[in-house]
Amino acid sequence: MKIETQDLTLREAKLPLRPVDRETVQDRVYRQIKEMILDGEIEPGRTITIQRLSEAFQVSAMPVREALRRLMAEQALMVVSGRSVGIPTLTPERLEDLRRVRREVEGVAAAWAAQRITPDAISQLNDLVEDLEVAARASDGARYVPANHRFHFAIYELAGSPALLSIIESLWLQISPHFHVLRTSDNWQTANEAHREILNALKRKDSKRATLALSRDIDDAATALRRLLT
Repeated sequence: MKIETQDLTLREAKLPLRPVDRETVQDRVYRQIKEMILDGEIEPGRTITIQRLSEAFQVSAMPVREALRRLMAEQALMVVSGRSVGIPTLTPERLEDLRRVRREVEGVAAAWAAQRITPDAISQLNDLVEDLEVAARASDGARYVPANHRFHFAIYELAGSPALLSIIESLWLQISPHFHVLRTSDNWQTANEAHREILNALKRKDSKRATLALSRDIDDAATALRRLLT
């Protein structure tokens, strides 16, 4: 007796769309701690612990430990003692190195942003400049430092280069926490004058003046920090 087999055609099963969140817990923790550093929430001279961060983010110690390891590799944090980490000491040599590199990289971003500026971006930057001036008059570091971060990065994002933005962010992770100490100098007022110059240059789509004004802002902050360090 001959048994005939039936050919079966295999078809791909259709599944409901279920997007997977590619960002891991470690990535989220890393991003949140990074924002804390950029916004000045971790000031020089203060420490944070793995336990405190785990409690704040409601996660286990492992993703916090891995995120901190990444940030230490980027020279944004350093081990202070035991399980405590803090902002690395800023030496005059490191400050000068950061100043020179920032001038080159951020100057390029400002020039590119001047060619891509939009009315909405100008309105956003104008609001941020006003916020910076209010914070400076009140010597309010908790308001000034994050507003300064938002102002600058609103410009750098306009440059339209994720690669350039990543480089700038790595530089800011090393310098922005120290902007807190500038409240004891007159730099915040001086910086706000430079911010106005940057904004006016962007409004005119003047790449050269935007770069010069941004360089002045970087140089003035470095000079003030150098005085405080010595």
